[in-house]
Amino acid sequence: MPAHALVWFKRDLRLADHAPLAAAAASDMAAGLFVIEPEWLASAEFDPQHLEFTLAALAPLREALAARGLPLLVRSGSALQVLMQLRSEFAYTHLFSHEETGPGWSYTRDLAVAAWCRQAGVAWQEWPQTGVVRRLRSRSGWSDQWLKRMDAAPVPAAAGWPGARLPMAALPTLQEMGVPPQPRPLPAASEAAANRVLAGFLAGGGRGYRRALSSPLTAEQGCSRLSAYLAFGQLSMRQVHQASELAIARARDAGDTDLAYGLRGFTSRLRWHCHFMQKLEDEPAIEFRNFARATDGLRPGDGPPVDAAAQDRLSAWCEGCTGYPMVDACMRSLRASGWLNFRMRAMLVSFASYHLWLHWRLTGPFLARQFLDFEPGIHWSQMQMQSGTTGINTLRIYSPARQAAEHDSEGRFVRRWVPEFGTAAYAAPVVDERSALKHAKDTMYGLRQTPEARAEADAVQARHGSRKAGLPSTAGKPRQPRKRTGLQAAAKDSLQLDLFT
Repeated sequence: MPAHALVWFKRDLRLADHAPLAAAAASDMAAGLFVIEPEWLASAEFDPQHLEFTLAALAPLREALAARGLPLLVRSGSALQVLMQLRSEFAYTHLFSHEETGPGWSYTRDLAVAAWCRQAGVAWQEWPQTGVVRRLRSRSGWSDQWLKRMDAAPVPAAAGWPGARLPMAALPTLQEMGVPPQPRPLPAASEAAANRVLAGFLAGGGRGYRRALSSPLTAEQGCSRLSAYLAFGQLSMRQVHQASELAIARARDAGDTDLAYGLRGFTSRLRWHCHFMQKLEDEPAIEFRNFARATDGLRPGDGPPVDAAAQDRLSAWCEGCTGYPMVDACMRSLRASGWLNFRMRAMLVSFASYHLWLHWRLTGPFLARQFLDFEPGIHWSQMQMQSGTTGINTLRIYSPARQAAEHDSEGRFVRRWVPEFGTAAYAAPVVDERSALKHAKDTMYGLRQTPEARAEADAVQARHGSRKAGLPSTAGKPRQPRKRTGLQAAAKDSLQLDLFT
């Protein structure tokens, strides 16, 4: 029986290093499919910028595939229904895709698709595209597995496909999808654009990376800006890893030690990128509940009701009107651009969690909608890490004033985004910092000293911690916490990771 292959695109919008596309080239007939799913559009983390960026990436991808004989269909509907309907038009026998470590709605969808494929006699084959290891038994030696996968030869691009003759409708618009227009300026979304950004960073843009990544003033230009392309798949992690290692070797050969040093700081974060995604792969429930169940019910949004006072604090944080200028400047910058450097992202979560005493399930979906580069595994792991609910990471409580002094000492960033600062029009602080932090520290440090919390931390560490994983350090000597919790085995996880930038 001739093999008819359907390549299901998800977060892998590229031609290069694409195993499902390569496999389809050996079929008797092939087609590609991208599904705009209502479950995605209705999800709490979705924002119109995500759809606009996706459509902008699909347009050149369709053209490139069509030039090589492969039609890429773009259809709207629940994935299972679309796959069932399409089989009546194109009798595919094989479904090829990459593995996806996604949010709960995509996990549920994949289970349904797998069940249907078994019933319908469709052979569904998935390939990994990151360092995430499916059905991982132990974290010990995980980094060695990551490196083996990243050092493997990239999958060669196919010269062409025996394409099925299927009509391709024009790409829909946001208006046709019933999605409101979004005001943020978006970067170019094509695979070619992603490669240009990567090449520019490796050729010299990464020279000051380690110095630039912490301040919102310098990070905008000094970071790689590859996070959205990794999240939507215009680049594979393996491409970035191998190109970076080659650039480091060339920089060293040329005597450009500054560039080699900057790029080495960047490459260490590629492992950490996948390390955090692995947590969601191993335990999908962390999108919805705390790693450490001993922290359940501490904050509004996770047990205690979201009363009017908590709602006011949440609204002030979302709007960038907390009365803390560095926090407000970061939030307003993020809302306007869809991007913020990692340290300031961590500060926003820390401030919401400790100063405002809000649970990450209230603040996490809002931030997911602001980030163009929303990556579920990193996002939910980091939301929990920065809010102290993992049970194993050092508590990181950021002082907005200190962050301003260290990373915006002249006040340029604050003045740009909070022009009313220093006038009577600026909001009064939404909470008293001293009393808010005393409550947060007394509660969190006290909880961590309980036998129940300590025992639970051992279990979390065994399943998700970075011990024996061979992960590289991402910074200089980490700042020691003022108070030890007795749970320092995973201290590496608390370093300032530039995972998103």
